[in-house]
Amino acid sequence: MSSTSTTIRDDLTRLLRLDLVGPGPDDPTAAEALPEPPSRWYLTGFLVPSGAPQAVREDEDDADLDALEKTAGIEDAAAPDAGAKRRAFFPSSLGISMLAPAAANSLDITVTWGEYLPPPDATAADTDHPPEGDDPPERDAVQPDRPLRTWQRAQHVERLRIELPANLSPVRRPIPGSGGLQIWCVQRRVVADLRATHPVPAGTRSVSVFLVNARPATKDRDNGTVFQAGLRVHLAQGFVPRPDMRGAEGDDLDERTAALQYRDVCEYAVGHNVATHAIVEDGACREVETAWVPQYDVARVVPGVLEGVELDMETLAAAESPAVLQGLLADLPVAYRAWIEVQQTSVAGLGSLQDTAKSLLQDAGRACDRIAAGIRLLADPEVFEAFRLANRAMAMAARKRRDEAPQWRVFQLAFVLLNLRGIAVEGEAERNTVELLFFPTGGGKTEAYLGLAAFTLVLRRMRHPGIGGAGVSVIMRYTLRLLTLDQLARATAMVCALELLREKDERLGTWPFEIGLWVGMAATPNRMGKKGDLSDDTARSKVHAFQRDEKANPAPIPLEDCPWCGARFKGSSFVLLPVNSDVPTDLRIACSNPKCDFTRNRPLPIVAVDEPLYRRLP
Repeated sequence: MSSTSTTIRDDLTRLLRLDLVGPGPDDPTAAEALPEPPSRWYLTGFLVPSGAPQAVREDEDDADLDALEKTAGIEDAAAPDAGAKRRAFFPSSLGISMLAPAAANSLDITVTWGEYLPPPDATAADTDHPPEGDDPPERDAVQPDRPLRTWQRAQHVERLRIELPANLSPVRRPIPGSGGLQIWCVQRRVVADLRATHPVPAGTRSVSVFLVNARPATKDRDNGTVFQAGLRVHLAQGFVPRPDMRGAEGDDLDERTAALQYRDVCEYAVGHNVATHAIVEDGACREVETAWVPQYDVARVVPGVLEGVELDMETLAAAESPAVLQGLLADLPVAYRAWIEVQQTSVAGLGSLQDTAKSLLQDAGRACDRIAAGIRLLADPEVFEAFRLANRAMAMAARKRRDEAPQWRVFQLAFVLLNLRGIAVEGEAERNTVELLFFPTGGGKTEAYLGLAAFTLVLRRMRHPGIGGAGVSVIMRYTLRLLTLDQLARATAMVCALELLREKDERLGTWPFEIGLWVGMAATPNRMGKKGDLSDDTARSKVHAFQRDEKANPAPIPLEDCPWCGARFKGSSFVLLPVNSDVPTDLRIACSNPKCDFTRNRPLPIVAVDEPLYRRLP
């Protein structure tokens, strides 16, 4: 059977769950045998006895994790002072809260857990929790100097029915054959929130079901603890969906906006010490369960096609005149205005969310006006040429990634047009507005802002000939290192395209288009270095080390492949300038592929060392 992205994802999440929590009732490894106590093997999914001593219930690793979190990602700076250690305890219970209709009188509950029996000849020292710092062995490790002794897993599944008293009194029931596990059930009345788009029916009750480990106290963390604990609750009448109205009348605009956009999204269960998963079939939810590793399927956003609006980058780049270009884009604000008018017809039925909807539609109207103004601005010859060349550069970069006609998505093109006046008109009030481009991962945000960056770079060169048009003009900042490297490759491809265009267009000046990387010495060299330096962090030492052994040493910059053609960098790709100098002043990067546009006498437009980067003044 062939693998798809969906099956691969399912396999990865299953393996992650097996690694962190352990097997469930339906897993092939439900009868597994562990070479070490399960408390050393699994990180979560277990419940310790509620009356166990503090040494058993306390997580001694938590303080170390806290310190790690405080120092993670810190670079080129002194480590902060250690804060006070926090005390955390392992859970002794888990629970689910749901909304039940007035007619509900009982719940069917399924409890699952795993029990690990120690080796027959195990002593207290064998089963007790190991001292701090004693790491467990690798899972496949074999220790020939000691006999194989395993902790055998036994799967337990118990089903019981809990009656829901009409007087809402709490219920506490022991679980048969569990040795002390209990089910607790608590009810309370729910007052309908009339602000909700879908208020709960009259008589609805909140029902909370807890699985509690009330086994006798033990000095051993593995004895008495239940692993892979799970709870499933079934209600024949179906659970009542619970709307989330937390942000509907708050002061935070983001909360109010979320309440409006997700007004039809309801939840069926809330977890306590654990996440939950609702099983919805035919629009109804009759069963909810706990989930130690929660997951959610996010629907993919598929861009639509707007009839009458030209989205092809190469077609826009080839427009013969401002009038032709404006004609290709004119229907975009018209379609946007028509969409806004349709939304306004539904505002009256939104109740307390009506004011928020009106405010957002007013903002949309202003955005539509800005898009239309951006299209009118294309009548300016310099803006027209800069827009065309930006489309040409984006198309060239896209062609290097995939051999198909590159097209804008509607929101990308709208974003570029919306910001044209703020970029091109000095003194424009829009320059004081910070634009937030909010879109799901993989939706195309990068191309949208890179397109605007390309327009900015080209327009600056055209308006300020000579060295005045060079220097730093766009700054991109990222909070995640991996995201930085991904964006660097894509942004560099766009800059490469601009550089190829510059060589053929004297209006773009004599100084090359370049992109700089400034992320700290752990990723890029801060200094060029010189002969006699003992530091391994200079550009000179990194280049020499990589040239000596490409496999044993990392590349001097955090890019392993050419961003233009994809060829692997080699030692010869990095050249210190002046050549053979004991005190180099620059690092040139060229592709190792002789067929690439950026090889030999045309280096890649990348500046990755701090010292030469500082010479590119804003």
